[in-house]
Amino acid sequence: MADIVIGQRFCGPPNSGNGGYVAGILARDLEGPVTSVIRARVPLDAPLRLETRDGETVMLDGDGALIGKGSAADAALLPEVPPAPSFEAARAAGGRHPGHTERFHPICFSCGPQREDGDGLRVFVGRLEGAAPGVSACAWTPHEAFADAGGLTPVEVVWAALDCPGYFAWVIKEGRHGALLGTMTGEILRRPAAGEPCIVMAWPLARDGRKEFAGVALFSAAGELLARAHQVWIIMGPPPQAAAQAAAKADA
Repeated sequence: MADIVIGQRFCGPPNSGNGGYVAGILARDLEGPVTSVIRARVPLDAPLRLETRDGETVMLDGDGALIGKGSAADAALLPEVPPAPSFEAARAAGGRHPGHTERFHPICFSCGPQREDGDGLRVFVGRLEGAAPGVSACAWTPHEAFADAGGLTPVEVVWAALDCPGYFAWVIKEGRHGALLGTMTGEILRRPAAGEPCIVMAWPLARDGRKEFAGVALFSAAGELLARAHQVWIIMGPPPQAAAQAAAKADA
């Protein structure tokens, strides 16, 4: 059991913890692939509790209400990862990040453009030239400000770096805003060192009602797979098909 506080620095939306960062906290003490599920808003600058129950890591708020849990996962749940793009192609794709021209989550720990290097991660995926719709990538170098005592990027920061790219894969494919991370199943094969150039890649998988599924991966600059994850995003508001049907009725 441990008492923790997630500071404002690690926000996703302004009043809630970054989904990938929180999922990584739930995963960091478990071996192998892990599924982290976020059940409720993650309060910032407030006392939280981590407990181990039947091999799972459980996060509770100050009143003992469940916020999320992490548990061992079947590797079969992880996505099949496409070949890594070249570092140059990933860097070029990052220049097409939608957040460079539109407002999304400006102070998000993972993708906020208003966060400085060493304060936020600044992971900006954009459309990968010549790839299928929604396949996105960028170059990313972990900052030394997040390194552990051994100079490696902590588990929760790796998970945070993989968070928002899955969301933007769907934005890039369809141009639609508004979804929250619900579940992330991931594994880390090797944590990158601070200052090590990396490639982040994301791709849309499928949709089921208000759920969108995405795959995300982290590679070294040479294409070595470092981490991968499967994500479930919950669409805010009606699913796209229902919204389109409603608009058609209104126009009739």
